[in-house]
Amino acid sequence: MTEILVEIDSEIFPARFEREAAPRTVAAVEAILPYAERIIHVRWSGEACWIPLGERDFGLGYENATSHPAPGQMILYPGGVSETEILLAYGPVAFASKAGPLAGNHFLTITDRLDVLADLGRGTLWTGAKAIRLRRPVA
Repeated sequence: MTEILVEIDSEIFPARFEREAAPRTVAAVEAILPYAERIIHVRWSGEACWIPLGERDFGLGYENATSHPAPGQMILYPGGVSETEILLAYGPVAFASKAGPLAGNHFLTITDRLDVLADLGRGTLWTGAKAIRLRRPVA
């Protein structure tokens, strides 16, 4: 079931929330939908893009946390030793910052078109920031 869409540039990816595993994180993200920002390539972690959120406090702790999200998995790092951020893996990732290894809450999984996601991720590395939008499907 597609309950959320991830749009990067003009590409649209169906996704699902990880409601059972990360209910508080899903609720926090749903509260800011529709969400639009720019996504940039990670500096430390591998094949992923991220949205830096600075000091934004979602009031979350860890749930369904991982340091190695799979391609298509989106995680929210609630802050602490590094700034708050959202990370989207498109290939192998070992989530980290200049402070060392991190773990983020896996709250969303893209369910199709991972090959296109990987192309977009690599393109972000070489050409820079891309627009990203999280939104509900139009009924």
